Formats: sequence, C-alpha cells, structure tokens
Amino acid sequence: MCGLATFTGDLRSAVAGAVPDAECFVLAMTDPGADYDYPPEVWLDIPEDVPQAYGRAAEFLGDVNADILCVQHEYGIYGGPDGDRLLALVRRATMPVVATLHTVLDHPTPGQFRVLQELIRCASRLVVMTERAQRILREVHGVPAEQIAVIPHGIPDPPAEDPPMAHKAEFDAVGRTVLLTFGLLSPGKGVEQAIRAMPAIVAQRPDALYLVLGATHPNILRREGEAHRDSLKRLAAQLGVADHVRFLDRFVDLPTLTRAIAAADIYLTPYLNEAQSVSGTLAYSFGMGKAVVSTPYWHAAELLAEGRGALVPFADPAAIASAVVGLLADPARLRAMREAAYALGHGMRWSRIGALYRDVFAAARLEATRQRRLSPRAAPSIPPRIAEAGGTPALIAPPVRLTHLARLMDSTGIAQHATRAIVDRTHGYCLDDNTRALILGTILTAEGDPAASAMPANFLATTSAFVQHAWDADTGRFRNFMAYDRRWLEAVGSQDSHGRAVWALGTVMARGEDQSQRGWAHGLLEHAAPPALRFDSLRAWAFALLGVVEALAVRPGDLRLERLRTKLAERLHDHLRGNRRPGWTWFEDVVAYDNGRLPQALIAAGHQAGRAEWLASGIEALAWLCRNQRAEAGHFRPIGSAGFWRRGGERALHDQQPVEAAATVGACLTAWRATDDEDWLEEARRAYAWFLGDNDLGQPMHDARSGACHDGLLCDRVNQNQGAESTLAFLMATTELRAAVADEWRRRDTGIVQAAQ
Repeated sequence: MCGLATFTGDLRSAVAGAVPDAECFVLAMTDPGADYDYPPEVWLDIPEDVPQAYGRAAEFLGDVNADILCVQHEYGIYGGPDGDRLLALVRRATMPVVATLHTVLDHPTPGQFRVLQELIRCASRLVVMTERAQRILREVHGVPAEQIAVIPHGIPDPPAEDPPMAHKAEFDAVGRTVLLTFGLLSPGKGVEQAIRAMPAIVAQRPDALYLVLGATHPNILRREGEAHRDSLKRLAAQLGVADHVRFLDRFVDLPTLTRAIAAADIYLTPYLNEAQSVSGTLAYSFGMGKAVVSTPYWHAAELLAEGRGALVPFADPAAIASAVVGLLADPARLRAMREAAYALGHGMRWSRIGALYRDVFAAARLEATRQRRLSPRAAPSIPPRIAEAGGTPALIAPPVRLTHLARLMDSTGIAQHATRAIVDRTHGYCLDDNTRALILGTILTAEGDPAASAMPANFLATTSAFVQHAWDADTGRFRNFMAYDRRWLEAVGSQDSHGRAVWALGTVMARGEDQSQRGWAHGLLEHAAPPALRFDSLRAWAFALLGVVEALAVRPGDLRLERLRTKLAERLHDHLRGNRRPGWTWFEDVVAYDNGRLPQALIAAGHQAGRAEWLASGIEALAWLCRNQRAEAGHFRPIGSAGFWRRGGERALHDQQPVEAAATVGACLTAWRATDDEDWLEEARRAYAWFLGDNDLGQPMHDARSGACHDGLLCDRVNQNQGAESTLAFLMATTELRAAVADEWRRRDTGIVQAAQ
C-alpha cells in the first residue's frame, strides 16, 4: 500500500472514531490496468485514466448524501496533466470539500499552479501538515489564513514500551544496532546515500545493520522492474557492506511496521528532494520516539528542529555516518532526542488527529451551501415505422395500451386480481404487482413510448409509495400482501417479492426520469439489496441481481454493489453447476415459475462484469430452457404451473402462465444485447407470439383494445380473468420487444448509412 493510501485508511478510521454515528467511506483511485481487492470501507473506485469516472464519482457522492468530501491531494495520483481530472469531481461535488494537501510547492509549474488554484477555489477548507506549507499557500496562492488548518500527520499508537532488542528477533537482528528506512522503494528516497555511509559506520560499529523495509514502488516496478533495488544491492557489495545492508522486499501491515520501528535504534530518511512537504514514514518513526537522522527536506526541517533530531546535508554520506556514529556514542543525547520526539508525538496520535479533522469538517459545513445539479436525461424516441408496426416482415409488438391497467389501479396501488375485466377487491394488493408496475412505468417513460403519456395520473408516484410503505426498516424486509382496507396481512413478505422490489428500485435508479425519484430509489436500494444475501430463493437472488445490474449501469465502480453482484451471480452460477446432469442444464431439480429470470440475471451480470463464465453458463441454461419450451410445431410452450417439471418426471403442459412468456422474452432480449446473436431476438419473438395466439390452442391471450391479458392458458380454454400479474407481464414483454425492434432498426439504418458513406 502506498503512503497516501495508508494515510487515507488511517484518517478514515480516526474520523470514524471521532464521529461514531457517521458513515466514513473511501473513494479509491485505481491505476490503469490494476485490479485491487479493496476492503469493505472502499465504496467506489475511480479509474485514474477514465475522465468520465470523476463526474460519476461526484454524482455517486450526491446520491449517498455525503456531508463532506475530504480530498487527499497529490499531483501524481489523479489522471490528466498535473492531475487536473480531479477538478471534474470537486467542481461537481454538491457537498463541502476539504482538501488535504500532501505536496505544496513554492515554485509550482504553470500547470500545477492552475490545478491547485482551482482546487482552492472549490474547497471550503485546506489542511496542510506543516507551518511552511501554510506560508506557501498564503504567499504563493493568496489563500486567506482562515481557510487553512495545520494538522500534523497522524501516527499509530506505539506498541508496548519494550526496548528495541525485544522486537529485533522478528527481523533477524538480535545483537545488532539497527538503522531503518521504510517505505515504497524509489530513486528519490536517497537509500544509496545511506549505503555509501555504511563503511564509515561499520568501522565504528561493526554490529550495525541497515534495514531497508518496503516493496518497490508500483510505478517504478511497472517501468523498470527491480533495476533500482538491484543497483542498491550491487552498491552494497562493491562497498563491502553487503552483510550490513538487508532489504526486506514486501508490503507490511501496520502492526508489523510499528514493530519494525520499535526494533530500530535510529531511523534514517536520506531523501533528496527538499520540497517534500510531508513524510508519513518520518511522522511514524518520530512519533514513536525514535532518534532520526534526516536530510533537511521541509517536513523534517520543521519536525526535527530544536534538537528533536539530527539534520544532515543532502547527498552527503559522510555527514550521515558522522551523525549516526555520534548519536550511538552519546547515549544521553540519544535518549533525550527520543524523549523529545515521543513527547511531541503524543499530540500526533490518530485519535487526536481524527478530532481535529472533525472540527474542520464542522466548520466547513457551517459556511458551505449545497448546489444541486440536475443532469437532463433524453429518452430515445421510437421511429414511426416501428410504432405503426409496418415496413418489416418481422413480428412487431402492438402498441402498448394501459386502459385495463388503469382499471386495476387506485390511490393505494395496483389491485391483484380481476374477475374477467372487473377488479376483484377481495384480494387487495401485493408488492409483487406494484413493483412490476413500477418497472413498466419507468421503462415506458425512459423509452419515450407514446403510452407513457397515457399512464394513469400519479402512476409512478403511487407505485413508488407502495414500495416505500411496504418496507419495514425494523426487520429489514418488505411486506407483500395488503388488504383492500390497507392493512398489512403479514409481518414479512416473501423472499421473491423482496427481490422484485430490489429489481424495481434498480430500474428506477438507472432509468427514472425524475431526479428525486432516482435518489429515493438509490437510498432504499442501499438498505434493501444486502438482505437478499440471506435468502435461499434462487428467484429472489435473480430478481435482486437484475436490480443490482440496473443500478450499476449508472453507478459503475460502486464496490458495494459490485460485491453484491458477484455474490448473487456466484450463487446462481454455483447452483447451475451443482444441478447440471446429462440432459438437464438447470439451476435446480425443478423448472418452476418465472424461469427465464434465472439465466437472464446471470447473463446480465456476466455481460456487465466481463465475467465470461457467468455469461456462457447463463446462455447455455437459457438455450436449454428455450429448447424445452418449444412445441413440436415450433411455437412457444412454457412449462405449465399445474405441476411444473421435476427432473426425471413429466413436464406439466397446462395452466401456462403469461409470466413465463414475459420472462423468456426478457431473458432472450438480454442474451441478444449481450451477444449480438440475432437468433436470440427471434427466440424473444417466438415467446412473445404466445400472447398473440401462436400457442397450443391458437387463442390470443391479450385484449388489443385495453392492453389486458388473460390469466393463463388451460388445457382447453383461456382463463378469462385479467389480473395484474398477467396484464403486467404482457405489457412488459410488449414494451421490451418494441424497444428491441427499435434498436434493431437503428442498427440497420446505421449500417446502411455507413455502407453508403
């Protein structure tokens, strides 16, 4: 872990300790091509080389209602010239910005000056770690004193006050006088100067051992490999001190690091750059009461003044040797230096630093004003030739009609059942149908379908309110069934209904037209999605996974959602592998209901995450399902709900449900978009044709005038009831297929234009 990452992690923990009721999380910068296993406190990673990621990060912070953005600033860790891509984030941040400046230069380049000036303009408060850095900000950048806070670099609590010898065994240094330098190895650290000092030190102290602890800096490693480390080893051998210089090439955790400092007799920082504003390694060693020999870079010159350490000229091995030998020969001076460092270091403990940052954050919030930004969203329009269902021999879905859906809806929500076309209020409402309606309304609006203008008044507001009311924060679960008089009929709803609610929330996050509604959906999804991991229903996992995939489409890099996507997809993938048998490529030992959603979720997650094994397995399972849902005559025949289909048993042929056709349409369209294989579009059309009458009885399942759909295909007739689940299944399949056909026409038109050009 680099020094800035270590600092950020320590600061986060310190602030969390100082503000126990706050959620403190991290946005991590990710190097190009890197794939880090971030801890749970990292909620979002920002790819350094992706300009759009910075704006998305600002939007993410607004959606999670962050109160403060604390930026750790170094020119080299953000993308663009002099790290100027960071500015896209801080300019769009709607919360106060506090910037901790780790490098403050008295002679910045024009680009560095411009970037820092803009960061200063966007920040409510600036934090620096030395008085010199504060003076430079005031003199070079014209920053008023009240905007600057000087807070020292934090340090961990030291281990028990044992003498160095108590920790030397761990580093194979028993009986040795240990000199220590640690940190990511790079040429600017001046380690070669300390090695050149070792012959003179060894001449006076034959037991001297110089430990160089730390891996090579990742950027150096990518460019040069271990050339620098190898050159240092050769130098030690040439000087005859190879037995007195030891490299510990590894990343170390904080406990190991503190023990290494405790094992040292003297800490060396022979850095070569005077303009180093801060050194975390110096702060750690100094604060733990170590005697320090250092070159006079800015941080060291200030921290080690007044006899708190020994300062030597830059690139002067003889001076390093003289200072080390002198300290080792004068135990009283060595002890006094350690005591002075330890006393000053007491105020540098992270617990104290966390409280100081808490106060800075409070001050920034007092003076800052929030600015909300509304990002306009344009919905694509459907070409007239598609809307009119003409101009192509391919099956085109009829226009969406919402007349019957309006009958089923009142001020509470969507009623569950109907006797023929008349609402049956006996059964009240359920979350399942209201989430389906919310998904439908959101997609109609996002796709610019003409039916969106014909939606019942307050359609989206009513269905959203039903979902909100169904949520029980005390149990962390949704309720499902509600009586007509608005009494909940259960304390906890089904796992499937919970999963569908997550799906709806993710859809609103991704496609909702209203900023407030998108924010509501994001806030509720954060609480509602994680409980899906406690479920044992595969369909609940699949519904929730579809919602998480939707959410990640507009929140890429949200590590919490990515982790949830991975866990849910892996569970489905594991079940598919575990239940696979010759002739049986399915997730469980029964093909039951809403079947297409299982492979659809795995395909969607695999395509989005770039996980080829999920995608391939989902495609294979869907292909198997489609083969087994095809009648001898070639039309779609879903598994009947009158018995389902158990492995080794007979498949049920009757009581075919509209939800099965809709699930297959959705799954095949997801596969089509993931693979560009036109066969999947044809499979979607085959399943959709079931609604239009291409089924076992040759009977249409829908009412073209009202948009209603009958409740099932029995062995000899159509179920004449027109309930919410069936109607919403038909309307959803219609909406999805119309959007897909519109996409297909756009692709064809684009191909024609390109060919003409």
